[in-house]
Amino acid sequence: MFYDQHNVCFYSFPSQMNDDWPGYSLDLFSYPAHYSGDLDCVFIPHGVIMDRTERLARSIMDDLGDHDIVVLCVLKGGYQFCADLVEGIKALSRNSDRTIPMRVHFIRLKSYLNDQSTEDLHILGAEDLSFLAGKNVLIVEAIVGTGKTMKTLLKHVEAFRPKMIKVAGLLVKRVPNNAACLPDYVGFEIPDRFVVGYALDYNEYFRDLNHICVISESGKMKYKI
Repeated sequence: MFYDQHNVCFYSFPSQMNDDWPGYSLDLFSYPAHYSGDLDCVFIPHGVIMDRTERLARSIMDDLGDHDIVVLCVLKGGYQFCADLVEGIKALSRNSDRTIPMRVHFIRLKSYLNDQSTEDLHILGAEDLSFLAGKNVLIVEAIVGTGKTMKTLLKHVEAFRPKMIKVAGLLVKRVPNNAACLPDYVGFEIPDRFVVGYALDYNEYFRDLNHICVISESGKMKYKI
């Protein structure tokens, strides 16, 4: 049992959520008033995200400690998770005999229109990754769905001949045929629902939510393009 920053009690919050996971009532949390009516529930509270991210940082330290790594942050949705994960690794490095020297590089992927993934994938900032040759690479992504986007990115990165590639994903959606491209480090496995917050967006909205929430149908209609 533990309490998050809003003093809400949680009993062993699962890292793998069932398909019928209802989330938490919005009344239990603070969130921007301009999103009133746009959300169904809080799916993963911010305090739980931070706790799980700290655990992932420890796992990465256990596996990669004393290895130089290049962190490849996938924008835009992955920036908050990446920042918190890197900070967690840095904190462990400061208080351990082992350390991970890190460099961080940013790339941007875009494949969504409204709430649907499209076949048209754009990779920006990854045209020349020749500096990855012979390096240990940690790709940090916020969410993995079908795995098609990650598979394309991995193929692109592999072309620059890194020494090793690991992937950290905060969320993995439980969808058909995604088992072939699961991250090495997984925060939460979730049902196939469209979630926003903690830098995840819907047409650039909701990045300013601290919690990961489920967008409502009225929210989708309000911000649809």
